[in-house]
Amino acid sequence: MKLHALFLALLLSSALPAHAGLFDDDEARRRIDQIKQEADARLQKVEVASDTTSRAQLELNNQLERTRAEVSQIRGQVELLSNDNEQAQKRQKDFYIDLDNRLRKIETLVAQLTQAQPPAQSAPAANEPKLDPAQEAKDYEAAINTLRGGKHVDAIVAFKQFIKTWPKSAFQPGAHFWTASALMQARDFDAAKDYYSKVFSIWPEDSLAPDAMLGQANAEQEGGDAKAARATLEKLVAKYPASDAAKTAKQRLAKKK
Repeated sequence: MKLHALFLALLLSSALPAHAGLFDDDEARRRIDQIKQEADARLQKVEVASDTTSRAQLELNNQLERTRAEVSQIRGQVELLSNDNEQAQKRQKDFYIDLDNRLRKIETLVAQLTQAQPPAQSAPAANEPKLDPAQEAKDYEAAINTLRGGKHVDAIVAFKQFIKTWPKSAFQPGAHFWTASALMQARDFDAAKDYYSKVFSIWPEDSLAPDAMLGQANAEQEGGDAKAARATLEKLVAKYPASDAAKTAKQRLAKKK
C-alpha cells in the first residue's frame, strides 16, 4: 500500500507540470493568433490607405495634365489675341499716317480754292438759295479738321451736312470717303461700307476709288464677313492693279492663303 501510494504521488507530480506546459502552449498560440489578426488588420488598413493614396495621386496627375492642357490653350489664345491686337494697332497707325498725308494735300487744295477768285455765277432760280462758292471750301475744310481732331461723331455729322448742302461739289467723293472713315472709327461698319461703295461706284475714276474699295474690305473684315472682304480685295486688285491700295490688297490676300 505504501508503494502504491508512493507511485500515485509520483504520477501526479509528473502529470501536473505536463498540464501546465500544455496550458502555456495554448496561451502562446492564442497570443500568436491575436498578433496575426492585429497584423492582418493593420496590413489591410495600410493597403486601403495605399490604394486611396494611389487613386488620389492618379487623380492629381490627371488634374495636372488637364491644367497643363488648359494653360497651353490659354497661351495660344493669348498669342493669337496679341497678334490680332498688334495687327489692329498697325492698321490704325497706317490709317492715321495715310489720313494725315491726304489731309495735308486736301488742305493745300482747299487753301488754293479759297484764295482763288470765284468764277462768275449765273443768277439762281427764284426758289434756289444763293450759295457762296468760298463757303463750300470752308465747310469741307471744317469737316476735315473735325475728323483730324479725332471727333468722329461730329465729323460724320459735318460731312453728311456737306454732302447734302453741296450735292454738285467736286469734294463729293472725298466727303463720302471721309464719312466712311469716320464711321469706321465709330465702328458703324455697315454704314461705312455704304459710303465707301458709293465712292468707287459713282466716281470710279476718282483717285480715292481704290482706297474706298480697300476701306470697304476693311469694314467687311471688321464686321465679321471675311468671305466678302476677300472678294472685295480680289475685285480691287483686278480693277485697280497699279494702285497702292491694290498692293496692300495683294499682301493681305497672300497672308490669307
